[in-house]
Amino acid sequence: MSKFLPLFDRLTLGKPLATMTDAEKNEEAKHIWEHESLGGIAENNNPLPRPVVGLLLLTFLTAMAWTFPLYGQRPSAAMYLDYVTLMNSAPIQKVLSDKGLSSAERDQKAMKMIVDELEKKDSKYSFQRIQHPITMDDLRIMAPKIIELNNQHVDLEEYSIIGRDVSLANFEGNYRADGTRIHKQPWWDKGYTTAVIYFLNFCLWVMVAVKRLPPITWQPDHTIAH
Repeated sequence: MSKFLPLFDRLTLGKPLATMTDAEKNEEAKHIWEHESLGGIAENNNPLPRPVVGLLLLTFLTAMAWTFPLYGQRPSAAMYLDYVTLMNSAPIQKVLSDKGLSSAERDQKAMKMIVDELEKKDSKYSFQRIQHPITMDDLRIMAPKIIELNNQHVDLEEYSIIGRDVSLANFEGNYRADGTRIHKQPWWDKGYTTAVIYFLNFCLWVMVAVKRLPPITWQPDHTIAH
């Protein structure tokens, strides 16, 4: 067993937080530790510093937070349907046709009016709209496609805004009753599950490897080999 899986050699689970090796194996480790120079390095048998453990957890949690599907997903056409509706309203069209302003000023003023109006209303897309602001030129380009899709009564959340294009999302979720796929990014996906499993496995085997050493209550005598 030790030739192929040395971590399982004389593995004991009676006191996993103290040691995972039987007494005989611990004595062998102590003898090597004290009688070999180990390249001139004199290491004590101390526990892993808590700040290092905290940094590991912080790194993992930060990575998970920044890649969370609901945080970094692409904007959907549903987010901008209200933009299109307001753009075609009389007050906005009046601003866009105001000859007293330059083209850039008209677009800037109209977009500000749209954004200000949307901020007055509660919407589940409020945070995503902050993440993915658009210009009036962007809105003009995507508006015809959004109107067309809306008239077809499709789920606009299944269509992503990629640059200035409106395309069916490449997410493939569960099947509907009619056999078609749901093209929405789930709140939890397989990649997230894989990341959690790999991280837990990494932590488990690091702990097993570290706990194969003698208990931290024992400190080596460095004068023997040095």
